Amino acid sequence: MKQIFVLIITLLTVGSAHSQQITSTFFDQVDQFMRSEVDNGLLDYASLKSNNQLTELIEKVKGADVSSLDEQSTKAFYINAYNLHVINAVTSAYPIDSPLSVSGFFDRKKVVVANEKMTLNNLEKKKLLNVYNDGRLHFVLVCGAHGCPPITSFAYKPELLDEQLESQSRLALNDPGFLKVEGNKVQLSEIFDWYPSDFGGNKGNIINFINKYRDTPLTNSSKISYYDYDWTLNDAAKASTGANGVIKKSNNDSRYIVSSTIPKGSSESKVFNNLYTQRTGSEGQLTDRSTFFTTTYNYLYGVTDRFNLGVSARYRRVRNDSAGSSPLAVLGSSDANSQRTGITAIGPQIRFAPVKEWSNFSIQSQFLFAIGNDLTGNAEQPFIDWDGATFWTQLFNDFPIGNNFSLFTELDFLFEDIGRSSDGHINRFSTPVTTILSYNPTSKSTIYALGSYSPYWQSDFDYFYQYGIGVKYQFTPSIELELLVTDFTNEFLANSGGQASTWNVGYRFNF
Repeated sequence: MKQIFVLIITLLTVGSAHSQQITSTFFDQVDQFMRSEVDNGLLDYASLKSNNQLTELIEKVKGADVSSLDEQSTKAFYINAYNLHVINAVTSAYPIDSPLSVSGFFDRKKVVVANEKMTLNNLEKKKLLNVYNDGRLHFVLVCGAHGCPPITSFAYKPELLDEQLESQSRLALNDPGFLKVEGNKVQLSEIFDWYPSDFGGNKGNIINFINKYRDTPLTNSSKISYYDYDWTLNDAAKASTGANGVIKKSNNDSRYIVSSTIPKGSSESKVFNNLYTQRTGSEGQLTDRSTFFTTTYNYLYGVTDRFNLGVSARYRRVRNDSAGSSPLAVLGSSDANSQRTGITAIGPQIRFAPVKEWSNFSIQSQFLFAIGNDLTGNAEQPFIDWDGATFWTQLFNDFPIGNNFSLFTELDFLFEDIGRSSDGHINRFSTPVTTILSYNPTSKSTIYALGSYSPYWQSDFDYFYQYGIGVKYQFTPSIELELLVTDFTNEFLANSGGQASTWNVGYRFNF
């Protein structure tokens, strides 16, 4: 009996060690932290890396027992928990230029709150927005970027919460940098576009919500639009001001970093469609057209933050035709003697970041097995792909240049048609080099110039080079569209007067 009693006491003690009651002391400690660390809506994340107070507060949030809290205390707890976890997540990943520099920051990486694992998005929606139906919450939840209402230098306390929510809503909606009014034209933060139901759902109700807090009300005839959200990190160390005292924002900070690995537990799918077409002939006359349409599918899963595992597959259509034909004919019905279609290769793929401190440098490798017979062609069918396997290793690096430019570099080691010849040797080896200079006119859009050169290291030396221009548009942090056009040439085309180009459409989905 005594042993059972001791066991029960032990279990209760262990349970209480992992579950902590939330009292006014917690809110006072958060308040002290905010007052000491927040300066004019900015944080010094570099110094927070060694801040024990933040670590202690996160531990209290993780093990909190909220079962006995009243409604106001629960609401205040989850507001502070959200803000602390955003600060902690940025600090853990720092140095970064934006929360979006960390793939899955809001919708895939998980935090622990009151002994529950959840994403920041779920914390925001399931514990606050969906529970309290209070649009004012959007003006107190911190996203770690300049685009959200500024983080306050105080904690949200149960006894002051309604007053604080009212005050922060009024400050935000009278801030000319947050709500931009020019005559009858009103530009709203995209918060109102992303969460319209939280503000009434339609234009009239949204205006009514805003007018409850505006010193100068909007008219019902106001023309509403939404300006691009500024995802630049609210970092005190990187903030700079112009002559008018306004913080300079960087569109470069919110772009998707192609060369980064994706975080643990998240997934990424990419579909890239490439239409290559060339016209050739002799004696100055272009008589023939060859067109390849290739769809490459890549899927990656974050095994860890620095190691991703996935699969790559290639689907291809090829058509040989007269020079005057349309390159889009390759997408039409098949002609047995001049066109081929099929999945030609599939295999595993990995990506890893070898140096933790180099977050924008990664290495990607894939081994593709050929699918099908006589892919290189015969008397009856044209070439569609190599009969042998392909081993492709790519070294990616990316770095920003100022506020709106960035430079991406790629070095490849490409082994093609492996093992199908009589002696099993590699038939084709090349080392393509690619550079891409990007300009970000807005936080969602990118314009870039591409240059690529590839020597083929074989007995009869060959090469190709291409240059072109492309655009990307990031509809959401998880969905992106890319368009690219290039001019292409190699030794054969250069010597014969031939012409070639590529047209490309790409899609990216993160989930």
